[in-house]
Amino acid sequence: MNKNRLEAFSDGVLAIIITIMVLEIKAPASTDWSALFQLWPIFISYLLSFLYVGIYWGNHHHLFHTVRKVDAGIMWTNLHLLFWLSLIPVATAWMGKNNFSANTVATYAVLLELCGLSYYFLQQCILKSHIHDQKLQKALHKSKIKGVFSQIAYVVSIPLAYVMPLLSCLIFIGVAIAWIIPDKGIERALSQTEE
Repeated sequence: MNKNRLEAFSDGVLAIIITIMVLEIKAPASTDWSALFQLWPIFISYLLSFLYVGIYWGNHHHLFHTVRKVDAGIMWTNLHLLFWLSLIPVATAWMGKNNFSANTVATYAVLLELCGLSYYFLQQCILKSHIHDQKLQKALHKSKIKGVFSQIAYVVSIPLAYVMPLLSCLIFIGVAIAWIIPDKGIERALSQTEE
């Protein structure tokens, strides 16, 4: 399979995810500012999820610059990632509509953990299919370390959601900040490979 086809499909799915999330924000029936203010939990949950989907899109795009050929393993692990990402609108709406209650925040943390694991599996599959590219192996290893810390943060935020849901949300924001700029090591490895 051509990697451009896989990237276009992934981009389309991520665009639909964002569209579904924004459709969950219903305009208030009243024209009072207070009615608009009551939407703040829904808007904040949308903003957090928009950030996460954007980060996955950017890192996915960055990661696929390393791919020279797409095999069945890459195709299926990519679909696995898209499956978990496609559940973000449901978790986002549930969390926002219920004012970040403990169960909803814990569920969101579990979903972020599953998305993170599926991204890790995709990275591993790409590494396996590019086993002889030592520079790429080294570059993705650094990204793997950041991924391990992210997984630990998500796991910690699950029980923490039952004690302090706001702290769990702050952990989500911290992990997002860590991933907001794609790994420069991939760019360096690719530029050295092309020389």
